[in-house]
Amino acid sequence: MPQDTERDAPLSVHRAFVVHFRTISEGTHGCVAGRVEHVVSGQATHFQSLEELLAFIAWVLKRCAPSRPTNPSGRAAGRRGGTKPEERR
Repeated sequence: MPQDTERDAPLSVHRAFVVHFRTISEGTHGCVAGRVEHVVSGQATHFQSLEELLAFIAWVLKRCAPSRPTNPSGRAAGRRGGTKPEERR
């Protein structure tokens, strides 16, 4: 049976965020506000809506995505045995 590598992959610290939600009054049902910080880069912002929160996360992930090593053909190098390339010496 094929493995779902996306689901089984370890969680990356490069995609980790801390989200602190502000207490919302009863009259603002469905609203979210607070502060979000990217764990690795320290980039942070305040948000006033779910859209702002998700936009910041998407922006950071595009800017801070670790580049995958490539082989001589220019294709992304695969991993074998679940080890990082620098650990295979």
